[in-house]
Amino acid sequence: MTSADGRHPIVVGVDPDPSKRLALAWAADEADRRHLPLRLVHAQGVPTGGYRSGKVRPSWEEWNRALHGLGDQVLKEAVAFVEARRPAVEVSTLLAEGEPTWVLREEARGAALVVVGSWHLSRRREMFSSASVVFPLAAHVPCPVAVVPEPEHVTQQPAYFVVGVDGSPHSAAAVDMAFEEAALRGALLRALYVWHPPLLGVLDEEAAMRVCRRVLSETVAGRTATHPDVGLHHEVVRGHPVRVLTEASEHALGLVVGTRGHGGFTGMLLGSVSQGVLHHARCPVITVPA
Repeated sequence: MTSADGRHPIVVGVDPDPSKRLALAWAADEADRRHLPLRLVHAQGVPTGGYRSGKVRPSWEEWNRALHGLGDQVLKEAVAFVEARRPAVEVSTLLAEGEPTWVLREEARGAALVVVGSWHLSRRREMFSSASVVFPLAAHVPCPVAVVPEPEHVTQQPAYFVVGVDGSPHSAAAVDMAFEEAALRGALLRALYVWHPPLLGVLDEEAAMRVCRRVLSETVAGRTATHPDVGLHHEVVRGHPVRVLTEASEHALGLVVGTRGHGGFTGMLLGSVSQGVLHHARCPVITVPA
């Protein structure tokens, strides 16, 4: 799925609730900054009790017609929102039948980026609710995924991005993405390597920290030449990666992490740190596959 001139679009999942527009606004702004088309996707799942009448049990055909009508209206309002906010952005729409996760995964095959909203459900609902698409998308799609929370968080000046570094291929890709995002916004970048001491400790903690600093320096080396206008601060921090990254990004424009890092289990497509920051961070989080 590309535009007529070969550009890959930014795909955004459109929520039916018109009060939840932060993900759509973020995606429209990102498409404008990157000069990319924007594809608005609304997925219709199985009809729920909300569409049923208390007196008459409607047929599947009636449910389907009602859902299509509602979906068309949702997309029409979303297009109007984008055109008013970013009139230069090329917009297309898709009203699809199926679970939102499956629909967005299919659309992600040809996307530059997928954007979805998140409302910080309880951990159980976030993991198991069929309405939640965040974790399955971040784990399986081949492009970066931006998760934009509601409500809007407060950023600090000067504006900055945060990126987690651990030396893995996924984190190297995340660093590339973070530099791009900071450069597009004229923002600073904080690159953090979080060293989490093992339960049994280490014989030489200072030596372990030196290794972390070397890996961090090697990871960011070269990117500063590509993005000379991005002010970079990098440091090694001792602590739990989820806690440190969440706290560091509290007032950031966004947090960028790889979908997996060093450690974990073979076959685990979404690392524990990625899952943790997706659940706890209050700023937009971008997960980047290797």
